[in-house]
Amino acid sequence: MRPTIEALLKRWHRMLGLARQSPPSWYRDRVREELRERRAARTRLQRLSETSDVFFSISRARYDGFPVRGLPPFSAFRHLHVYASMMMKYTLRWKFYCIVARRCKAPQHASVREVVNPAKDSKLDEVSSRHQIDPAEFRRVGRRLRKLWPLLP
Repeated sequence: MRPTIEALLKRWHRMLGLARQSPPSWYRDRVREELRERRAARTRLQRLSETSDVFFSISRARYDGFPVRGLPPFSAFRHLHVYASMMMKYTLRWKFYCIVARRCKAPQHASVREVVNPAKDSKLDEVSSRHQIDPAEFRRVGRRLRKLWPLLP
């Protein structure tokens, strides 16, 4: 991978500040799951979304010190849209949770750093539980914000 892409990804992952996962097999399992979903994708848009998920899982594992596999050599023609989609999607999800936590007046709102897909209430409940935030309030605020928030596949 080109050094500029590697540096950009490191800065981006540092900004997201996601918690390191345990056990280390978590990273390998995520990549496998995303690869299965990528193979099942039927439309061009689904394939792009799932490919960006694969790239994210690989780059996150590398950033957290568990390089389960390498990213393909960068090609602007083949990968620029994948990286753009990945960074946009996960940054929007991250910002979504930052805003919801702040609007819920969570005492530790700055520590809420999540990128799970907030399209389902169950995911909102998981995040509120992890951060000891009132689940009913978190769900209410999250539902309201979902109506306005773009690009949350």
